[in-house]
Amino acid sequence: MNRHPSAHPGHRSRRGLVAALLADDGSRPWAAAAADRVGTVLAPLPGLARLGFTAAAAAVDGYALLRTGRRLDALPAAERERVLAALAGAPAPLWDAVKVPVILAARTELMLHHRPHPSATPVPPADPPLDCVPSAEWPDRAVADAVVVGSGAGGATAARTLARAGLRVVVVEEGRHHTTAEFAARTPLERFTDLYRDGGATVLAGRPPVLLPTGRAVGGTTVVNAGTCYRTPDRVLERWRRRHGLVDLADPDAFGARLDEVERLLQVATQPLDVLGRGGLLALAGAAKLGWQAGPLRRNAPGCRGSTQCVTGCPTGAKQSVQLSVLPDACAAGARIVTSARVTRILTDPDRPGGPRAAGIAARRPDGTAFEILSPLVVVAAGALRSPALLNRSGLGRHPATGRNLAVHPATSVAGRFAEPVADGPAVLQSAGVEELHHEGILIEATAPPPGMSSFVLPGLGRELRAELEAADHLATLGAMIADRPGGRVLARGPVLPLYRLDPQDGRTLLRAVAAMGELLFAAGADEVLTGLPRHPRVRDTAELHGALADATADELHLSAFHPSGTIALGADPRTAPADPDGWLRGVRGVLVADASALPSCPEVNPQLTIMALALAVSERAADHRP
Repeated sequence: MNRHPSAHPGHRSRRGLVAALLADDGSRPWAAAAADRVGTVLAPLPGLARLGFTAAAAAVDGYALLRTGRRLDALPAAERERVLAALAGAPAPLWDAVKVPVILAARTELMLHHRPHPSATPVPPADPPLDCVPSAEWPDRAVADAVVVGSGAGGATAARTLARAGLRVVVVEEGRHHTTAEFAARTPLERFTDLYRDGGATVLAGRPPVLLPTGRAVGGTTVVNAGTCYRTPDRVLERWRRRHGLVDLADPDAFGARLDEVERLLQVATQPLDVLGRGGLLALAGAAKLGWQAGPLRRNAPGCRGSTQCVTGCPTGAKQSVQLSVLPDACAAGARIVTSARVTRILTDPDRPGGPRAAGIAARRPDGTAFEILSPLVVVAAGALRSPALLNRSGLGRHPATGRNLAVHPATSVAGRFAEPVADGPAVLQSAGVEELHHEGILIEATAPPPGMSSFVLPGLGRELRAELEAADHLATLGAMIADRPGGRVLARGPVLPLYRLDPQDGRTLLRAVAAMGELLFAAGADEVLTGLPRHPRVRDTAELHGALADATADELHLSAFHPSGTIALGADPRTAPADPDGWLRGVRGVLVADASALPSCPEVNPQLTIMALALAVSERAADHRP
């Protein structure tokens, strides 16, 4: 006899674990619904992540069976609480890995039960037209003047530049095209699992492992970033000139002019206070009390309505991610975009006079069938993790630095609990920037999670965790990212495997950032601060905060990372840089690098403007001096 899917032992274990973690006693409909929602969170994750959650659920269920003689889902709430209490001493990272999908599911159900979706959001405007062709409809053989691999910040900018110069341009994108209307019609969590590679669970392997979410869609990660637009700091450009020989590209006047052009294209402006949100205003108030440098962030979101949903696709069309601002210009100039296509290798002609040169790309559709686009110019813009992998698959990754020099912005967050609700109106996801410690490599930004979501791992299990979830509207969250010492590399002979070692000094800087964020929240009037430290999850004043950090290590923090760069770095020295100062890959003609992988070092700020300005520079030169 076929059993109902929920009766499957794996489903039973999952339901029991979710019920235990949320102290589901039947009094909260949202808690009961969260078990099914967890399944949608887990579905797009890598197999190992799903297996890990299933194994953890089975282990807790097995312990309950040994302890009580009954499965976890058959126990009353009080007995489940005692089972969790007996297991609470398990390593914090193991519990966190289980709690994250449960928190995401629970917060979404809380949101739906208290504020049914869709809300009274105005009908979004129609998106600008794009010439997108699903790969299933693309011919097996085509010809172009330039093929751009990837449609994110760098790829979109290069495609626009080359198309406007009169080249026949084809952009090949692994993800699909999502519209603003689609974003407005779905919950943030549903969009999240579609828009991020591996459901947002890409991990930098190392000690500690670090979560690195990256987007996969037409528009790349610009679809799912916060829209924060920092200009490249002068000290970074100076480093690129002095250490990496980018004398012309990183010239302050020339690069500044390109930043100006990108800002005009994206309509970058300082975020007005009326939609900053209470969390951002609290951050500014705390900074003012401490005498710290801070202010509203500059963003590419004219007319922002404060939905806080930037990282799951803007539902109002305000955020000018490149599928709304750059790619329409490229398509108007004749560029075409092939969607849902994975580029497997760059084709080369090894027998051309003067050495090997690009001949196009080979790609695969989702059904496994292959197609080719022949072209003498290939622009590599698949991102700092995927671009070196593509070169390796193509036999073009022979330079010893290809895939190395991986820089990221390691990041962590803390939350302050306030007497009054913080999430009580429109807000910007990243609203205020605190630059007081930027000279130390620390950039603090006030954040607000999308409805039903949060990047902060709440403390506790069972009734404690349920109480935290139900009081989450009183939390103001700050995130800090640091400029790292490049400590990673991408292994890509088989599956793409990013490795990363957090430098000990960077670990100490992250702990310094936690202290600064806690001080800021207390200055703003927080009653307590949630530190993210498993041994000291809550502190009530700055003295207690510094005491908690006195013996803490960076391994204890909830770490994530953003903005990977540097894996096909530009540079004047052919011994250390896989690409030359004009963006051309060494060892082959006709391959141009135009994404974050080309950045020689960590840009120290949210990098979209930097990537686009660099892509503009190298693609303009490529259009003027075709290989």
